[in-house]
Amino acid sequence: MVLLATIAGSSLAMLDGTVVNVALAEIGREFDAGFSALQWIVNGYTLTLASLILLGGVLGDLYGRRRVFVVGVVWFALASALCALAPSEGVLVAARALQGIGGALLTPGSLAIISASFHPSDRARAVGAWSGLGGVAGAVGPFLGGWLVAVDWRWVFLVNLPLAAVIVVVAVRHVPETRDDELAVSARRVDLPGALCVVAALSGTTYALTEAGRAGWHPVPVLVGLAGLAAGVLFVLVEHRTRHPLMRLEMFGDRVFAATNVVTVFVYAALSVYFFLIVLQLQVVSGWSPLGAGTSVLPVTACMLLLSARAGALAQRLGPRPLMTLGSLLAAAGFVLALRVGPDATFWADVLPSVLLLGLGLSCAVAPLTAAVLAAAPTHLAGAASGINNATARSAGLLAVAVIPAVAGLSGASSDDPGVLGRGFAVAMLVSAGLLVVGAAVSWFGLGRAGSRPLV
Repeated sequence: MVLLATIAGSSLAMLDGTVVNVALAEIGREFDAGFSALQWIVNGYTLTLASLILLGGVLGDLYGRRRVFVVGVVWFALASALCALAPSEGVLVAARALQGIGGALLTPGSLAIISASFHPSDRARAVGAWSGLGGVAGAVGPFLGGWLVAVDWRWVFLVNLPLAAVIVVVAVRHVPETRDDELAVSARRVDLPGALCVVAALSGTTYALTEAGRAGWHPVPVLVGLAGLAAGVLFVLVEHRTRHPLMRLEMFGDRVFAATNVVTVFVYAALSVYFFLIVLQLQVVSGWSPLGAGTSVLPVTACMLLLSARAGALAQRLGPRPLMTLGSLLAAAGFVLALRVGPDATFWADVLPSVLLLGLGLSCAVAPLTAAVLAAAPTHLAGAASGINNATARSAGLLAVAVIPAVAGLSGASSDDPGVLGRGFAVAMLVSAGLLVVGAAVSWFGLGRAGSRPLV
């Protein structure tokens, strides 16, 4: 029942990501929105999620992981209802930002509950099951999203409500409460200055990069970007000085923990760009329906469903280094094969080879990566470790969706221009493949021998 609640909780956020990506083309048509507006619909959610996920992990450690997890699920559901009622793209972006707050509360809690509830010898397999079975939502999401978009894109948000109700019931009845008792005794407040610095840093840099890609480096995005960078520096200083930091910087003294988070940056930056652009490419350039575009990425989640638990168990014996390296290289090959997706793309010849290699690569890399992060941290800091890694992943995706489309010449374009989108898509896939190759190099050389030891 612990696995059921935590997998369903993480699936809630995963389901939302997959169905919203499928709906972007229709949202753009209804609101007559440009490509930068679609970036903000994605990044409005990711911004608050990435900014506050560290705070969510610490709140779970302090006040109870189950309690914060349930609050996050309820918040997420209410924000989803607001998204469904949005009358304009501006309101939708604001509602997506509220959704991200709920995601920041529930996402680190789902993994921290597993880490605190399972014996270390079983933890890697449990994380593998969490990754693999969580892929069910990813598998259902594109199909369900494509079907719902054909009716009305607003239903992709309403579908979250019944799932959230089930999660709350199971969590309240069956999930044991866990917390960091040492932290609960010694601290009566959270690191709000640190949280505000993270929000300011990510908000400033994301706004600057997105707006500069759309309209150029005018004074406003430059000044906002500099303010964001200054907030990032201030965050590090605050974390060094406070007694109970939001991010425990000393955790990065562990080589495996530090290197694994660096790999997370490159892997999740690339993946965010892929899933943001592939369904737009298939609908706008290849002329596919939302259902066809969404369903085409099913092999990714099918591979993860079938193989992630086995990869987690294998990493427990071999260490994460070989699997993370191999997985990153396989995923990079999938990105290169995505260059075949063009105006006359067919599923079997053009789409399947790309998504299949990507699915195999993620199956090899994700579960070992996640298990390595948790194994490198003390059990009582599970929430903090999960929060740091999730924040790293979400921040990487946030900035990648802001930067790489700009590099590819997409940010100032119309959301339904097949010529511009097709050319930009090819550039974005090559840049993202390069990020994955760097991630593979960091996995091999950065983890070193420590990354080849069994996870316990």
